[in-house]
Amino acid sequence: MNDSRTRRPRPAAPDLPLRVGVSACLLGHNVRYDGGHKRDAFLLDGFGRHVEWVPVCPEVEMGMGTPREPIRLETRGDVVHLVAPKSGTDHTAAMRRFADTRVRALAAESLSGYIFKKDSPSCGVFRVRVHNENGLVTRTGRGAFADVLIERFPGLPVEEEGRLGDPALRESFVERVFAYARLRALFAGRWTVGGLVAFHTAQKLLLMAHSPSAYASIGRLVARAKDLARADLRERYSKDVMEALAVPATRGRHVNVLQHAYGYFSERLTADEREEMATLIDDYRRGLLPLVVPITLLRHYVRRFDVGYLNGQVYLEPHPKELMLRNHV
Repeated sequence: MNDSRTRRPRPAAPDLPLRVGVSACLLGHNVRYDGGHKRDAFLLDGFGRHVEWVPVCPEVEMGMGTPREPIRLETRGDVVHLVAPKSGTDHTAAMRRFADTRVRALAAESLSGYIFKKDSPSCGVFRVRVHNENGLVTRTGRGAFADVLIERFPGLPVEEEGRLGDPALRESFVERVFAYARLRALFAGRWTVGGLVAFHTAQKLLLMAHSPSAYASIGRLVARAKDLARADLRERYSKDVMEALAVPATRGRHVNVLQHAYGYFSERLTADEREEMATLIDDYRRGLLPLVVPITLLRHYVRRFDVGYLNGQVYLEPHPKELMLRNHV
């Protein structure tokens, strides 16, 4: 494989720390209906060292107080309402007014992601309980505040704290948060097609690990960049990249990327070094090693041989290594 030593310019990095919205109870704020909190250790002691939190508790901020009567989602006809079942108070309209105003304000916060409290009738994202008029409960709902925010920011990475206990989902979410911030940095102020091409070049292996088909289609979009209106290009590129990264990266696709990158310098290795690299990739494929092991050796050879194309690849370090996310996938 051709190995150019030409060092490619790195795309502009986002301003740090990144700003991430979060349900305030997850930071230890005593805003729950019972006056308590749901402090999350990973958010405060891990991820929180690399981001600036923007805490929100929609129920308290809209004036429901602490402690307060519990609320839940209920269907009335074909419409889902936000209701306090004991008193019968319907908070649907009030929450919608609050959410519309609060989400508009959050647009000025330059968020790169949002972490919601699972199961919450205001903040849950996935499988929130919905009670119907016959007393049956389904897991088909989404929190009333979360629904408005996701509708307003469709590309923003969002997740629930409960799902972040899964190493693969945690790594995927953090990866998308940093990718979203890089996209915003790219398109902030004046940008050029050349800058977009350089940015896209640095994302190629990362996209390949998530969706080879999206990798190809986004490449075709960039190839036609000069023929497209700038606003349309920016919107389509950002949307396509974030949708591609939302596709879970699999072990098999990681192996393909590792082997692809290995091909850039394999001929420069000794026989023993080639065997070691191939063995580590295969051990990762078999689930015997975490991704960080072959990645670490790959990065060593990229530095050693000064492989220009690989030096600029975000895939080699898509988020702070201190988080050790790839130690567990």
